[in-house]
Amino acid sequence: MNEFLTWLLDAVQSVDPVLRTVLAGVAIMLETSVLIGLVVPGDTVVLVAATAVGSTLEAVILIVVVIVGALIGESIGFWLGRWLGPRIRFSKLGARLGEHNWERAELYLRRRGGPAIFLSRFLPVLHSLVPLTVGMSGFAYRRFLAWTAPACTVWAIAYVGVGAAAAGTYRELADRLHYAGYLFVGIIAVFLVLAYLAKRIIVRSEARHMAEAHEVEPTAQDVVED
Repeated sequence: MNEFLTWLLDAVQSVDPVLRTVLAGVAIMLETSVLIGLVVPGDTVVLVAATAVGSTLEAVILIVVVIVGALIGESIGFWLGRWLGPRIRFSKLGARLGEHNWERAELYLRRRGGPAIFLSRFLPVLHSLVPLTVGMSGFAYRRFLAWTAPACTVWAIAYVGVGAAAAGTYRELADRLHYAGYLFVGIIAVFLVLAYLAKRIIVRSEARHMAEAHEVEPTAQDVVED
């Protein structure tokens, strides 16, 4: 296990640092772009790139590039929504997402406003649809950036931090522990499970804001208010 993992990490690290970083930025830009993000595994590319980080400076540079890439991708979605939103929505490509998902994005933005922009960065499908929906809504671009930039920053720090920490820990222990490779895999696996659970929690807590009125069950507070 250790020999294979060392070979794999060395192979990633042998890629030119500039190229590695640029690829991560481009991948996350595509991952956050409207529709394209549904097929581009930007999170995987960023994690792999992070395992090759060799210093704090490299980590900071990678984080900054990933944030910039994410903001560019989301900005592309925003401006496409502003200029071509309805055409994209009712195109064959937009139809593949299903009208239900477009309606969910619209309801979510209408009911939650800025928090919907922040939280959608961590939700499947919506992370690609919400920027375009925001552009269609007439939401101010500055206000959009004010909500999406912190979300992109949290995401970038989490993925780069975990990837770099897992690889760094492995390299320190590889010569002393024969099971160091399993520790590396364990760290990544735990992070991915926690990320998945966090997404599930967000989906459940925000579900009522994305549902039509007849789909939402009244809460005790709603009954009292009525």
